[in-house]
Amino acid sequence: MSWLISFDFPMMSSKEALSLKELAEYEKVLDQVKVTQKDLEQDGFIKNPFFHGIVAEVPEQHRTKEGHAKVGYALYFYTYSSWKGRALYMEDLYVMPEFRGKGIGKALMSKVAQLGLAAGCTQLNFAVLDWNKPSLDFYLSQGCFDVTADMGYHCMRCEGAALEQLAQGDT
Repeated sequence: MSWLISFDFPMMSSKEALSLKELAEYEKVLDQVKVTQKDLEQDGFIKNPFFHGIVAEVPEQHRTKEGHAKVGYALYFYTYSSWKGRALYMEDLYVMPEFRGKGIGKALMSKVAQLGLAAGCTQLNFAVLDWNKPSLDFYLSQGCFDVTADMGYHCMRCEGAALEQLAQGDT
């Protein structure tokens, strides 16, 4: 099967927005999705976007039973490591279930890596849920390593009321 990796992310339809929700459903966090199509448009398609994205598109003869050609995407953004310099963070890598195991996820991730190297990045970071063994195995097979297991780092987050309190110095 052939596919095309493109920068057609601005042309996201409601189906691609649905793919964001499909990933959240797969990761068992659908109730946490608050971003809207309008948010994506406002945040990703401005002069200094908060994120970038690429999509995987299959030819007409391989479309989904619903007729969709866009079957996967990667959402990423640039960041910085105080030790290593320029870096890339891949927030999402998603391929529709019926298209998994065909090399599409690898092609998307490879393209993100190419873009990072072209921009002078020295690392590609991302998170994967500990129960998601197929994804863990896939990433390890691509030469990635588990930062938590190998270096002892934990991923931390501050959000909602805690973020508000932190910003006000009320902690």
